[in-house]
Amino acid sequence: MLDLKQGNVPDPGGMSPVSLAFIGDGVFELMVREQLVRTGGMPAGKLHLLAVGRVKATAQAAAYDAVMEVCDEEERNILRRGRNVSLSRIPRSCTPEEYHKATAIEALFGYLYLLGKLDRLHFLFRLMEEVAMGECGKDKQLTENGHR
Repeated sequence: MLDLKQGNVPDPGGMSPVSLAFIGDGVFELMVREQLVRTGGMPAGKLHLLAVGRVKATAQAAAYDAVMEVCDEEERNILRRGRNVSLSRIPRSCTPEEYHKATAIEALFGYLYLLGKLDRLHFLFRLMEEVAMGECGKDKQLTENGHR
């Protein structure tokens, strides 16, 4: 794992969006797994199925617009770079548009992780969870500090 406190991390803004997405994919999956384990004891097989359902491209793509809405210009730039990546292989389980949006989300997660902006990562993760639960956009919005 990178030691973010030692300053040995290259400038994430200069990294390729594919590299950022590569890191971000792992960060997002770890966050999902951590949250699932906290919900209580379940067999490993069930945990795996739940994790797969939440880290797949269609699930990430569904939250793209909500994430884009709360991003600042720097973060939107990373999302655009991630979405515009030329991908040679797109899984059959999603559309090209969904895969590009998921890659954008992963690039943003990688970027924020490498910058050490863990509070921001957690905020965006909670927002994505609300979208997945169908709660985002209802009468109350998640705020930056995580309270309603």
